This record gives sequence, C-alpha cells and structure tokens, in this order.
Amino acid sequence: MSQILFSPDWLNQLTDPYAVLGLSVAADERRVLKRYRNIAKLLHPDSLAAADPATKALATQLFARLVNPAYQQLKQEKERADAMALLRIRIRQLNRDGSFAPTGPIAQQLLKSPIHGIDIFYEQSVAELGETQYQEFEQFESVTKQLADLNLTYLYLKMGDPMIREKRTGIVAAPKAKPVQFSANSSETTEVAVNYAQRHYYRAQEYAKKSNWVQVVAELRDAIRLEPHRGEYHSLLAKAYLMQNLSGMAKVHFRQALKFNPKDPLALQYSEHLNLEEAKKTSKSTNSGLFSLFTKRR
Repeated sequence: MSQILFSPDWLNQLTDPYAVLGLSVAADERRVLKRYRNIAKLLHPDSLAAADPATKALATQLFARLVNPAYQQLKQEKERADAMALLRIRIRQLNRDGSFAPTGPIAQQLLKSPIHGIDIFYEQSVAELGETQYQEFEQFESVTKQLADLNLTYLYLKMGDPMIREKRTGIVAAPKAKPVQFSANSSETTEVAVNYAQRHYYRAQEYAKKSNWVQVVAELRDAIRLEPHRGEYHSLLAKAYLMQNLSGMAKVHFRQALKFNPKDPLALQYSEHLNLEEAKKTSKSTNSGLFSLFTKRR
C-alpha cells in the first residue's frame, strides 16, 4: 500500500457524512452503526499490524477526523434529519443556480436510469463503492467523492418526494414484473431469466468491442441482477470499470469473478496489474496441483 498523507482539504471537501461512511441516504440507525463498526475494524491498529507507520497514522486520522464525526452526525434520528436537510438545501441551491452536473460516470449513469430502476441502481452502486473505500487507502478520496456525487444525484432525482424512507437493509426489491403467460414450472421461469441475462451479456460484449464502457456497465448490471453468480459477467463488468479508471470498482468485480470461477481468464489477465490476492491463491493452488501430479508420476 502506497504512503498517503491525510489531507486537511478533506475536512472541507468531504462534508457529506453519508459519503464518508459509505452509506446511502436511506440508511437507518442500524445500518449506520453496522457500517461504523466495520470501518472501525478496518482502521484499527490490530488490523494494520503489518502496515508501515505512515499508513497507520493515516488510518488513525481518518477515523478521528472524518469517520467518527460523520458517525456522530448520523447515529440518531434528529442528527440524520439535520444532515439530510443540509444535503437537500445544497442540491436545491445547485439546481436553482443551474450548476448541478454530476461529474462521476456512475452518478451520470444514475441520472440516465429509468425512474423505476433508480433506487436499485443507487443502492447497488453505493454498496460496491463502499467495498473499496477503506480497503484501498489510495482510493479513499476518489471513492468518497463519487459517493457524495451519487448522493446528490439521487436527491436531485428525488426532489419531488417529500421524504426519503429509511431502510434497515441496502437491498432494494426489484419492481414486480408484469405477469407472463408461462407454465407454472419453476425451471422454465429460471430459464427465461437466464436467457434475458445472457442477452444483456451478449449486448455488453458488443458494446465492449466498440469501447462503449458506460453501456457495458448498464447491460452487465442487468445481467447480474438476473444471474448474480456468473463469473464472466463480473469480470467483463470489472474491465469496463477499469477502462473508466474506476480501479476500486474493478477490483470488487474481479474478486467476485474469481470467487465464482477461480480460472476466469479475464480476471486472471488483469490480476497481476491490480495485485489481487485471490488470483495469487489460485496460481499457488494450480502450481501446487501440478507439482503433486508431477511427483506422483515420478
């Protein structure tokens, strides 16, 4: 891990407490507390025993100057309401001035999402960004800014709603599909879902040939929503993120690809560049197996 110093500018730039904690603005007190505890473990000296002094110092300052204050702002209902009010005031000001324009590719994609899919896309995006926020310190600033951008974009899209209903879980149920006249056989229903997922995947492959990475992400998100355990979906999505310089998001999905298929060729191709431990384990396991086979033959 490269040495990164705590920037005093972060205190003025990273003012959204939800973004600092890697949470959606719909998080209730249980989600806030759970996330806070997870971050505290990641930044605790015991978790960084093998890290260099500069990294330990950065973790200490992140926790004391950003994470803990953000938690104090969100741990109770009144404080969360105040934080939400400030974010709403900010988005109204930007909208009134005509200066609201999300800069991050994920927030821009959220802005273009169909109205019925906004909540799902938003919650999934926040969860994925949160995976890397405190795992990779070199990604912390960019990920937190992307989260803040996402939060403002989501609130912009929800400006007509009187309130954001808090949820105990980040999982948002997909809207109910219109009934289709198939037989009651569950295997047929599963096959239909798989076919739709594959269609999204094939379209993503075509977009990838044209280097249209934004559309690749959109298609693969739909594919993964229908078939979440396909390694090739995750690895191509990871490459699409990498092509947009979102290496943190890329790592999340390359890891998922290797989890579902340790020999996924695309994930292994980029594993050395991203220094993925999962790929190293796969490589060691493969080499060990070859060695065992060789010794048995002898």
